[in-house]
Amino acid sequence: MHIDCYVDPACPFAWATSRWSTDVAARHDDVTLTLRQMSLAVLNADAITSGDVDPGMAHHMEVSRGGGRLLVAAPEDAFADLYAALGRRIHLDHADVDTDVARAALEECGLDPALADAVDDPTHDIAVADAHAAAVAAYGEPSGTPLVSIDGRTFFGPVMTEIPTGDAADDLLDALAAVARTPAFAELRRPRSGPPTLTTAGEY
Repeated sequence: MHIDCYVDPACPFAWATSRWSTDVAARHDDVTLTLRQMSLAVLNADAITSGDVDPGMAHHMEVSRGGGRLLVAAPEDAFADLYAALGRRIHLDHADVDTDVARAALEECGLDPALADAVDDPTHDIAVADAHAAAVAAYGEPSGTPLVSIDGRTFFGPVMTEIPTGDAADDLLDALAAVARTPAFAELRRPRSGPPTLTTAGEY
């Protein structure tokens, strides 16, 4: 089984899904995972341009923009490690994405710290938009994050309020695999409340 997980660095729900998928892929020899980028800043570009976002959302979009630029500036094969290093700072330490935070994440991954300047460099926006376009193409229409593709069948979600581990993580994988094998399946959802509770466990 191959999983593609499309994530935006600002989204806590994407972070939760990425940590779940990373965990199950690491524990199962028959599961491979590729983390890929999408962009909430690109998705919401019209609202940002018109100023039709509240201050909290505007800050969220700045994190998306700066983090997205950093991720496309780094080598493609470093995406998963850099996303993890950056995500721990954003979602566990509640840090903004500035050059200092970017530099620390790059150094943790053994990457060139000079790439930190990318967070303020709009020349990377075309590459971010291209990455987002690939996510849209995989899903079939514009969507938020996370997007998860299992053997080529792409869904919005799973959106989780905490990160499952162990048997619960495996059960979720089995359920999604069954859904992916059902061509007629279209949608299943229930209400959620608030952002996810994110663990500070060392493996994340």
